[in-house]
Amino acid sequence: MEDLKKRKLDEIAGNGDSSDSEEHLRSLLEPLAKPHLVELLAKLGSQYHSIAEEIKSIASADPVHRKLFVRGLAWNTTSETLCAAFQVHGEIEEGAVIYDKTTGKSRGYGFITYKNMESTRIALRAPSKMIDGRMAVCNLAGEGLTGSSGMPDLAKRKLFIGGLSPDVTSEMLLSFFGRYGDIEEGSVAYDKDTTESRGFGFVTYKTSEAAKRAIDDPQKLLGGRSITVKYAESHGRKTAQPQLPATMVPMGAPMAAGYPQSGYPQTGKVYASMDPTGYSYPQAAPAYLGATYPSPPAAPMPYAAQPQMTYPQLAVKKDQLGVPPTPPMGMGGYPYYGAKQ
Repeated sequence: MEDLKKRKLDEIAGNGDSSDSEEHLRSLLEPLAKPHLVELLAKLGSQYHSIAEEIKSIASADPVHRKLFVRGLAWNTTSETLCAAFQVHGEIEEGAVIYDKTTGKSRGYGFITYKNMESTRIALRAPSKMIDGRMAVCNLAGEGLTGSSGMPDLAKRKLFIGGLSPDVTSEMLLSFFGRYGDIEEGSVAYDKDTTESRGFGFVTYKTSEAAKRAIDDPQKLLGGRSITVKYAESHGRKTAQPQLPATMVPMGAPMAAGYPQSGYPQTGKVYASMDPTGYSYPQAAPAYLGATYPSPPAAPMPYAAQPQMTYPQLAVKKDQLGVPPTPPMGMGGYPYYGAKQ
């Protein structure tokens, strides 16, 4: 019975069933999300060698799997020395240090592109490499400029080393701190123009435990000097100055007793000066001298003053009945005056 079913399946496959055609399979794959396709191809590649070789061939043709980003380079590292340090892993297709267009000086990083994807994988097994006295580190260029140092625990792995002697080199720094664990990246900070040590450096360990051991060790003497070791994040963080609320900032000298003080919890009480440290307030202005100052000249009147005109008082005529008439009165009870006819 099983043999019969198998023969029938073989016959169907031989007849070229349209459900197994490439066009039909492509229509089934197109709607699938990328994670599903990756999982499917990985499973097929692990089962069939021919599919695995096809996947490798396509991936190797893309530079994203062959290009490395190298950071932490010394300022005097050239493209030739960079390629010489990485050619031990395989044939290099292209390699160069990136220089600033304005100053013509190295920007401290570069790129390496191998011809074979396998060479890139070998180089990434040991990403840290000593080049021209500095510990450089590499990662796939497609991962961005941060690379492996963009991991969340970078703050617990990267240390700031201060108080270094000018004679301490990057090799001495890495050799001293290598006793606590494997170092991913580190060097002394040098001035770009003078190439002299700036008196500090950085060390990034591969594990946070190694960084903690370096901090906890009380013996920190390098190059004849006592050095400072702490987490790089705590060194670069700036502490903000606390600001008092507007209602609590004293405004100069205290007011007289019994007057409500603005910003204090109680009224009618004089408080001592509470000027915050580091703030200066304007001093009281000195009193003016008892000198007299001339008044500004009066502006001239735009029109000449008109002379006051006088008018004769109207004569009062006697009434025929002998009763003297009442003189006409103006507004406010004042006698009325008219112009002389």
